[in-house]
Amino acid sequence: MIRGLYAEMSTNERAIRALKEILQKPGNDACADCGARDPGWGSCSLGVFICLECSGIHRNIPEISKVKSLRLSHWEDHELQFMAENGNELMKKKFEAAVPVYYYKPTHKDCQALREQWIRAKYERKEFSKPGENVRYESGMKEGLLMKRGRDNGQFLSRRFVLSERDGTLKYYIKYDAKEPKAVIKVDSINATFQPEKIGNPNGLQITYLKDYSTRNIFVYHENSKEIVDWFNSIRSVQLHYLKVAFPGATDSELIPKLTRNFLKEGYMEKTGPRQTEGFKKRWFTLDQRRLMYFKDPLDAFAKGEVFLGNRDNGYSVSLGLPAGTYCNGAWQHGIIIETPERCFLFTCETESDQQDWLKHFSDVMSAQMSPQDYTMEALLKHRH
Repeated sequence: MIRGLYAEMSTNERAIRALKEILQKPGNDACADCGARDPGWGSCSLGVFICLECSGIHRNIPEISKVKSLRLSHWEDHELQFMAENGNELMKKKFEAAVPVYYYKPTHKDCQALREQWIRAKYERKEFSKPGENVRYESGMKEGLLMKRGRDNGQFLSRRFVLSERDGTLKYYIKYDAKEPKAVIKVDSINATFQPEKIGNPNGLQITYLKDYSTRNIFVYHENSKEIVDWFNSIRSVQLHYLKVAFPGATDSELIPKLTRNFLKEGYMEKTGPRQTEGFKKRWFTLDQRRLMYFKDPLDAFAKGEVFLGNRDNGYSVSLGLPAGTYCNGAWQHGIIIETPERCFLFTCETESDQQDWLKHFSDVMSAQMSPQDYTMEALLKHRH
């Protein structure tokens, strides 16, 4: 029995050594699906190395993917051979041969719904394996029911949404057979970002757009994660079409960053009013590119206000602490001062690590060069205030 145990140990050690060697091949040092470093798992039926999070999704499609731990599982010789012959780079060429440029490839920071549908689209539905095939996100029209949060009552109710490439709009209707839409949203002003925690649904999507120069938020979800991810990528497809018409000389790599984007940071801080004699009030903050918006509640339709963060050379700065004599009424003592050409804004954070994280984001934004669109936005916001 002891001899058998030793034999098994040496077999296992041999497998671990072999896998370590295979992991040295280019591309195998990051998860094949989300890019997380140092994957600890492998799919011995697909020939890819994946991270713990993605391995959980692979486990849900056992007829396609057989998952094993690189350190703890028993590996057969033929499985090791298969991993050595394939690997992440080769399998990406096969399963990601024809990913549309606008299709959002999730990273390890993205939510479960995005990652699961990316993995299922690749290996289960084989959506990207055959170049030249029509992709369903590009039909030019999409309509269906989404659960939308009511602006005033906070209830989620079923609403009909219609996305039209020809009109360059996303509309939604209160009743399914209504003739007039409740809102007409121009696709060039839309941002869409997954917000499962905030919305309280794993498939929660926040759609943000400009309405009369104010940012308007609507919150939707669909019970089916494939359906909500399809909506998300269809919006990106229509946006790219619109941008190609608007900027005929631009390349895809120039236009892709103009599609939907994740917020740079969100969370609670406290702020005081313009006179800085009022008490600090807790607000939900969203940093979206150069706009720092604040809300009474994370699910508010409109921001209570916003601060434009320009470039340092134009009179914008950020520093830690609070001016001497500032009355701090709350428990939050970790201060941040933002100076703009117009005025000074004071904030407090709950913890020092949160303060440092906000400071880093503000500094990065103020260090970046401003685009012509940034100058336009700055002028609009000044005019509005």
